[in-house]
Amino acid sequence: MRSPKLAALELKRFGRGRLPRAALVALLVLPLLYGALYLWSFWDPYKRLDKVPVAIVNADQGTTVDGARLDAGGEITRKLHDSKRFDWREVSAKEAAEGLEDGRYYLTLTMPEDFSAKIASSAGDDPTTGALQVRTNDANNYIVGSISRTVFSEVRSAASANASRGFLDKIFVNFSDLHDKTAEAADGADKLKDGAGKAQEGAKELADGLDTAQEKSGELNSGLQKLNTAAGKLETGSKDVADGTQALADKVNGAADKARPFVKDPKNLADTAELVADSAKVVNNHLGTFAEKAPAAAAAAKKAATGADAYYTKHCVTPRGEPHLASCPDLKKVRDSAAEAAELSGDVSVLVKNADGDVAKLRTQLTDLEKKARELVVKAPQLAGDLDAAVAKVNALNSGAHKVSAGMTQLHTGLGTATTGSGALSDGVGKLGDGAHRLDGGMYKLVDGTGELAGGLHEGAGKIPDYDQEQRERRTQVMADPIQLANQSLHKAPNYGTGFAPYFIPLSLWVGAMVAYMLIAPMNRRALAAGAAPWRVALAGWLPVAGLGTAQVALLMSVLHWAPGLGLKMAHPALTIGFLMLVTCCFAAIVQWLNAKFGAAGRILVLAVLMLQLTSAGGTYPVQTSPDFFNWIHPYLPMSYIVESLRRLITGGDLAPVWHGSAVLLAFTAGALALTALAARGKQVWTMDRLHPELSL
Repeated sequence: MRSPKLAALELKRFGRGRLPRAALVALLVLPLLYGALYLWSFWDPYKRLDKVPVAIVNADQGTTVDGARLDAGGEITRKLHDSKRFDWREVSAKEAAEGLEDGRYYLTLTMPEDFSAKIASSAGDDPTTGALQVRTNDANNYIVGSISRTVFSEVRSAASANASRGFLDKIFVNFSDLHDKTAEAADGADKLKDGAGKAQEGAKELADGLDTAQEKSGELNSGLQKLNTAAGKLETGSKDVADGTQALADKVNGAADKARPFVKDPKNLADTAELVADSAKVVNNHLGTFAEKAPAAAAAAKKAATGADAYYTKHCVTPRGEPHLASCPDLKKVRDSAAEAAELSGDVSVLVKNADGDVAKLRTQLTDLEKKARELVVKAPQLAGDLDAAVAKVNALNSGAHKVSAGMTQLHTGLGTATTGSGALSDGVGKLGDGAHRLDGGMYKLVDGTGELAGGLHEGAGKIPDYDQEQRERRTQVMADPIQLANQSLHKAPNYGTGFAPYFIPLSLWVGAMVAYMLIAPMNRRALAAGAAPWRVALAGWLPVAGLGTAQVALLMSVLHWAPGLGLKMAHPALTIGFLMLVTCCFAAIVQWLNAKFGAAGRILVLAVLMLQLTSAGGTYPVQTSPDFFNWIHPYLPMSYIVESLRRLITGGDLAPVWHGSAVLLAFTAGALALTALAARGKQVWTMDRLHPELSL
């Protein structure tokens, strides 16, 4: 008899009465109850967190920051109520502690009195961390504690972000102020650069000017030396002039003293002058006659002198026996006078004869004398005043000459000092010139430096951000919460149930196969008794359960997909169904072999293999987080490949693991059927152990 027919006969047994039919229905529904109920209870627990009662204690007193009221505790409380994460109930600290202890509240959140003050301290001189106090009681529920840690991590991040926004906003405002001040400094540096450039030009001009000044100061020193020498000579000359004017003043004052008695009587002076004029006129009038008569007078005088001399000689010198005359002395005087007159007349005659020109000059002088005398007659009344004025002028001239002499002495002394000073000035100007050249070189460096400073400040101002209000708010928000978890899964499971479906579905199918072989014999007894081929026996025992498993898959997936409150969505529905049929066939083959080979003990082994698969498949936590033993057996158990493949089929992704898992399941299925066939060959021989088994279930 063929295997399919044997399998059909095995299933027909369940139609012979109500109880077998009920058992068959139970076989179909059991995986549904196992898988669907599990997934339904875990489907979306986070969606109902608002039903979990938790206590919040807001003891925050608030604070004032820059004139604005800060109530961080109240703000967090409002946001927690709006979040709908838990059933938040505001209570006192005492009630919260009691409720956490007796189980009324699963956790408590407390904000201390100084919570706002500590948050505000981040912008002050003594920043302090504000603490949110969370208390849980694992005796109430461990999972709630785990969930609360995730939730309060978000709360803490939000509170920290709010606390830092004000501080960061001040920083950005300070950045803008710093940018403005740096820009002003850059503008000032530009002006400084321009001023330094002008100063450099001025320094160059100063250096050039000082070079010229040094050259000219040398010329000045040389000129002052010459001037000092000339001033020395001038000092000597001025002293001589002063001495001369002093002598002139002495003479004038002496003459004035002598003349003053005469000029005091203007009438007498006028009469005398008139007499002189008249005399000069008479002399001038008779000067011609004198010139004409002078030779004759000279001859007569000579003749008279000769006669007097002869008479004197005759009578007084050589008398001939005659006594000397008593008048001889008088005669001698007469003779001498006559001789002197003759000599004088002769001289006059000779003079007149030889001085015709002088006589004419004398006549002119007499005329001039007469004229001057006539003028003196006219001026005699004012002559005394003129004399005093002349004396005063001479004295003033003398005084001025002495002052000039004293001034020249001072000038000479000053020029000597100036000469010495001009030498020092020349040296100083030389030093100034050297300093000016160094200044010129330094100003070049200053210009370069100020240029670099201005460039650096402009570059720095360009790098320092200058934010407006909108930019500050955007950047404050980003920096207050700089890292946001994108949490963008490539193939996101929409809820908790979808994420756990790849784990619970194969679990339910294994249980279904396990229970099925509690009701259906792993090897058809008729086939064994008839001596059918072992492989036919194996297929005859496997096909009924595989068929039931296919029906279980159809029913389970229909409920998971269409039942209210579930709605499992699959990325690849057809492939998922087909793959699950392969899974149930594989499970049926493995459970069949365990039961066929080990009998009653095989049922215990089925449970043991189930436990090993559940703990090593990585259905909840990654298998890498499990002990090494489970990591070691992970690749050798079929559920490891089933869980990974179902994740790709339900949530999406690369299907390579699906094809690999399918190949592994086919290998497990073929291997299990082969082992069952070997077990069937052994079962065709009856032994005492089969007739009287040691263990029966």
